[in-house]
Amino acid sequence: MIPRRQDKRLEAVIFDVDGTLVDSERDGHRVAFNLAFQAAGLLDRWDVPTYGKLLEITGGERRLTYWFERRGRSMDEARERAAELHKKKTEIMRGLVIQGRIPPRPGARRLVADVRASGAQVHVATTGTRAWVEPLLHQVFGRTFQVVVTGTEVRELKPNPAVYRAVIEHAACDPARTVAVEDSLNGLRAATGAGLRCVVASNVYTREQDFAGAALTADGLDDPALVAWFSRRLPFAESGPRRAVAKRA
Repeated sequence: MIPRRQDKRLEAVIFDVDGTLVDSERDGHRVAFNLAFQAAGLLDRWDVPTYGKLLEITGGERRLTYWFERRGRSMDEARERAAELHKKKTEIMRGLVIQGRIPPRPGARRLVADVRASGAQVHVATTGTRAWVEPLLHQVFGRTFQVVVTGTEVRELKPNPAVYRAVIEHAACDPARTVAVEDSLNGLRAATGAGLRCVVASNVYTREQDFAGAALTADGLDDPALVAWFSRRLPFAESGPRRAVAKRA
């Protein structure tokens, strides 16, 4: 449990999903993309290093478009093929989620539970598709998150701050008392672009990125430095969790 201390109290925490709350990139999305390639009769395959480089591009459909263009397809053909293939990939990813193939990162459940227990709100801002994000959150965390905004509702993907601005608006958060939790440079830029502090819990794909401007950079959600950072700022209200103003999940 996080020690009960009060200092610069937070009223809300907004979590990213991919690579932050769950280990979904290497053994989730990458696998789903490869299975979609196979189902379409394509020889394309993304190994672990290749996919790591492609993660610099946010949004699966954009990633596919970039990939096809770099392999000689016209812009229109690349976009058309990417849109078609991304639908199949989302279907496969949803199946992996339902099968329980996407695990939480170490410390994720504990951190989310401690934030809720403190009385602070917990929200999600992700560029992932709602078709798989929503069942994943429910399966791994239960009906915990109060406002969930995904790439299905917000067209401008990270590092654009639109998804964070949408959460702030729907949840009526005070940005000065809200923090984002991210794993990547694109996520950090999106959060700070919306006027939020951002704590970065890096992973194997993002550890070498430059996180200048982050309130804290940690090696994971169970990093003692990250746990201590939250322990100094969670309110641990006597009256229990406050209700969110809006609910999207």
